[in-house]
Amino acid sequence: MQLCCTFIFLIMGLYERFKKDKTEYDVTNMKVTDLDKGFIFEYDLKTWIVEEVYKYDWGDEFFSYEYKVSCENETKFLSVEEDDEVELIMSEKATIRKIHEDLPELLAAENAPKKLSFDGKEYFLEEESPGYFSNQTKDKDNWVEFICWDYISEDEKHVISVEQWGENEFEASTGIVLKEIDISNIIPAES
Repeated sequence: MQLCCTFIFLIMGLYERFKKDKTEYDVTNMKVTDLDKGFIFEYDLKTWIVEEVYKYDWGDEFFSYEYKVSCENETKFLSVEEDDEVELIMSEKATIRKIHEDLPELLAAENAPKKLSFDGKEYFLEEESPGYFSNQTKDKDNWVEFICWDYISEDEKHVISVEQWGENEFEASTGIVLKEIDISNIIPAES
């Protein structure tokens, strides 16, 4: 009998620990900072689903998140940074040579342009940030080092982000700055 009671208390303890580890959400008050894989939300009159979750470590205990999201045949990336306030950017991949034909060579030579002209807009270098990246959906313990250059338009509504992975691999994206109100009807993934 004592062995049976011990087993039951052990199972109850494991259940309570599991409950504490599992994130619980107030579905009546979902925020963009609650997003996770499988979540659904509304943006630009379309329904989007979170496909993957990426985490960025910028040092000094400062982290940001990015979500690969899809809607029908579209794929975009929603960046969420929580500093003094929540900053959101919805972006999509871009061809780096279309942004500036010599951009990879300039960045590899550590000579980032202070200004870029793209798609009829002027963009200004806002910051250069070294950091670490982890795909939380696939292998959250694997971190990769990279450097990011962020450019913002004069009206502060459009952005260009360029990332360097390793010595000669570059990726670029273009996006727009959002407000929290632009993301609505957030629904958690079904368990």
